[in-house]
Amino acid sequence: MAAIEANQLTKTFRTYQKRHGFWGSVYGLFRREFTETRAASNITFTIQEGELVGFLGPNGAGKTTVLKMLSGLLFPSSGQAKVLGFTPWERKNDYRRQFSLVMGQKNQLWWDLPAKDSFDLNREIYGIERATFNRKLDELSKLLDVEDKLNVMVRELSLGERMKMELIASLLHSPRVLLLDEPTIGLDVVSQKKVREFIREYNRVHKVTILLTSHYMMDIEELCERVIIIDHGKIFFDGKLSEIVNRFAGHKILHFICKELPADEALAQMGEVLEKKAGSIQLKVPRAQVAAVCREMFTRYTIEDINIEEVPIEDIIRQIFHTQTEVYAKTQTP
Repeated sequence: MAAIEANQLTKTFRTYQKRHGFWGSVYGLFRREFTETRAASNITFTIQEGELVGFLGPNGAGKTTVLKMLSGLLFPSSGQAKVLGFTPWERKNDYRRQFSLVMGQKNQLWWDLPAKDSFDLNREIYGIERATFNRKLDELSKLLDVEDKLNVMVRELSLGERMKMELIASLLHSPRVLLLDEPTIGLDVVSQKKVREFIREYNRVHKVTILLTSHYMMDIEELCERVIIIDHGKIFFDGKLSEIVNRFAGHKILHFICKELPADEALAQMGEVLEKKAGSIQLKVPRAQVAAVCREMFTRYTIEDINIEEVPIEDIIRQIFHTQTEVYAKTQTP
């Protein structure tokens, strides 16, 4: 059963362009000029119940806009969406009790109060029974290892601890859909790993549907089998993470262990030299030429070991974003 359905979802923002200076302000009183920016354009996808899907794109691609429409914070310019059978922007109470939106750059907790007080407020808002609330809070605080921080002022918590409290606040009412907008932004590697482990375990145990945006590819690689890539408001990839390598990676990395190092000129003819040091060479080689390069290396030199790797997924995604930006720029050129 589909938990999230987006069909031709489009959002256009209309922005007033003020002219410079005092007289520009006066001119604007009588004649206002606007520009339109399409943040999301005909977004269509379906996410099944229990799926954990990565939502990728560079800054300004439209990811947060889509999440805000799915949560009902924004009305679309056109198109439809259904989340758990509800139209999000109708903002029905039955729907708002079944989803959560966590934004890594915005707080929902009271800054000058302990997190526990904000949790109690959420309990009243969602009408959670005290016994259920205590059980859920105990479960979440143990999973995130913040049991001793519940009565600490939020402003005195570290960034990692605050994000863990944000996750707890978003899950106390046991939502069926969780929208995560960069939940690990700014966190150190230890806190990132802890948050990832929590998200993975919570999804496995409770089968909650999760749509996750992140600029850290480690989040996506460890958590998501499926990814949706969006750029300039349009989806251009929706599929398994493993398919990105097959579809977009044009090279492989060859690591040779050898006693005799080939000359730089010879290596340059075989591929891009990533590393060359005593007894070791790394080459970036087009996929179609891997067999030929390996054959030549074994024929001409004494090779003790070889390792063939895919290009890191982070590099592939970065190249995709760069290519899409160039394509978009060309389409906008008169």
